[in-house]
Amino acid sequence: MDEITLGVPEPILERLPDDDESAAADMQKAVAGWETRLNRALEDADDEREAAGRVLEAIDRFEERYETYDELIPELRAWGQSPIYAIAWRTLYADVIAQLYEHDDLADHLDRERNARLVADGIRLRDL
Repeated sequence: MDEITLGVPEPILERLPDDDESAAADMQKAVAGWETRLNRALEDADDEREAAGRVLEAIDRFEERYETYDELIPELRAWGQSPIYAIAWRTLYADVIAQLYEHDDLADHLDRERNARLVADGIRLRDL
């Protein structure tokens, strides 16, 4: 599989407050770390299915974090606090997931692995 490249989209960075550059740096550092770990997982995998499985596990974690930030936004608003950072991180997680699915070689494997997991889970549930 080809090497994964990820980035923080400019529109997300532009929405952050001008007086706080640490959030942008934190996002860029996080994305660089994710990219490194995902590429290492691809290298360490024995075959393409295992590699797709590892990336899919990361996508599952990103989706969980997306949901966490999504749930936090109304709570912040209810307390009279700005949800701008929660919105930015939520959007970043969604964008990183989209970037992973945009990798031509990887997208097909991710779809196959997700479908295989759905079938496996369905079979296990029926056997109970």
